[in-house]
Amino acid sequence: MMHWRLLLKMNPQLLRDFPFFEHLDDEYLAEIAKLCSERTYIKGESIFFEGEEGEELYLVISGVVQIYQDNHSRDVILSIFREGDFFGEMALLQNERARSASARTIEKSTLCILKKRDFIPLLKSNPEILIGILETALDRLRDANKLITDLTVIDVRTRIARVLLRLTEQHGVPSDEGVLIDLKLTHQHLADMTGTARETVTKSLLGLQDEQLIRIDQRKILVCNIDRLRNILDVI
Repeated sequence: MMHWRLLLKMNPQLLRDFPFFEHLDDEYLAEIAKLCSERTYIKGESIFFEGEEGEELYLVISGVVQIYQDNHSRDVILSIFREGDFFGEMALLQNERARSASARTIEKSTLCILKKRDFIPLLKSNPEILIGILETALDRLRDANKLITDLTVIDVRTRIARVLLRLTEQHGVPSDEGVLIDLKLTHQHLADMTGTARETVTKSLLGLQDEQLIRIDQRKILVCNIDRLRNILDVI
């Protein structure tokens, strides 16, 4: 199989999958591609840990990665990223090198890695890239604030409904039967996203299935009625 680094050098256009690169000309993309290194991680492999020093930006070429924090020996999943997403941007934006969260693969994943020392000159010469990264970082900060609110003041059923709706927005594939969340997530993943026990998630999902709001097939969740799922949030 061809290594991604070689593939990028042959076809830098693939970098256009990442929003902050899509406006760049071919010559500039080729220069960025030369700075990329590639690594493939097996399922469940750690990429970095909270508190570690880090100076890399990661671009997800394939696979699925979770960003999480350890809360009293329990994982709290903050975000899930897949092909076309990036993470680790705070290492570029702050002088503080310590990672604010950990990263681990949910499935086998290939990542493109850009070092801060290589990337900062690109940002200085092309501020549009920095603007794109900052916009995403601010969106993620807002999402993190919402998550804190969810974990502290909202009941479990509503938390699960909100997470499912967010997943349909980020990873949803429309179908005749509803919107399929195109991720294979375990009940433990959902528990870590909602700050509750796996058994509680299982019970809540069964309830949503009984109400015909969702259907689960081969670990993928189909949201059958988004409007009714949203109605759960309206009673907050």
